[in-house]
Amino acid sequence: MSLTVVLISGANRGLGKGLLELYLARPNHIVIAANRDPTHATSKDLTNLPTGTGSRLILVKVDASNESDALEAVKQLSAEGIDHLDLVIANAGISYTWPKVSDLNISDLQAHIETNVYGVVWLYQATSPLLLKSSNPKWVTVGTAAGWLENQLDMPNAAYGTSKAAVHWLTKRMNGEEAKLTAFVLSPGWCQTDMGNTGARAFGLEQAPVTVQESCAGMIKVIDKASKEEYGGKMWAHEGEQMAW
Repeated sequence: MSLTVVLISGANRGLGKGLLELYLARPNHIVIAANRDPTHATSKDLTNLPTGTGSRLILVKVDASNESDALEAVKQLSAEGIDHLDLVIANAGISYTWPKVSDLNISDLQAHIETNVYGVVWLYQATSPLLLKSSNPKWVTVGTAAGWLENQLDMPNAAYGTSKAAVHWLTKRMNGEEAKLTAFVLSPGWCQTDMGNTGARAFGLEQAPVTVQESCAGMIKVIDKASKEEYGGKMWAHEGEQMAW
């Protein structure tokens, strides 16, 4: 029985953990939990999650703000016998301030771009050789309506939104540059994660409107049926509809 190998960044909490739980519960899956501190309690707790028949979990260190982490993680995986990746979900990201452009601190913009853009590029460059060894490789960037251009939301979000618009562009090019790869952006909705709820409170809401369970269940359905012809180089909502950029 062939194994499906999935790597998820930011996998120790929030959406990353929610997706990891679903894949790990499936049979014959190797699920790689990439996060910035595999020794942290939230990472170690992942080893207690239910596991499908023939499935197993691997923890690797990938700090999205560290240029060398992703490459070192891939070296570790290769040493452990991982010879391909079928799916990479670039989920790790930050959002901690929501300024107008006129109030934007360049240091905040740089921090968001380093993690949300550079971190995705470093992860892609490190994992793409293993991805392209798969018979059906898929790359998913967890995106957001905050990065829309055509239907830009009327709300201040100059640090996070800018970084997400950039990474949406990069994902579209990944799909265009590799004939074998299905690469697309998947928006989870405004979710009840630590980051999502913090943002919701900043805009006067008690919490974000979408549960992690609802979002992850929808996202995994989209990923399962995604083909390059229909889904590649596009942006999709967790409910399954194509979104404008």
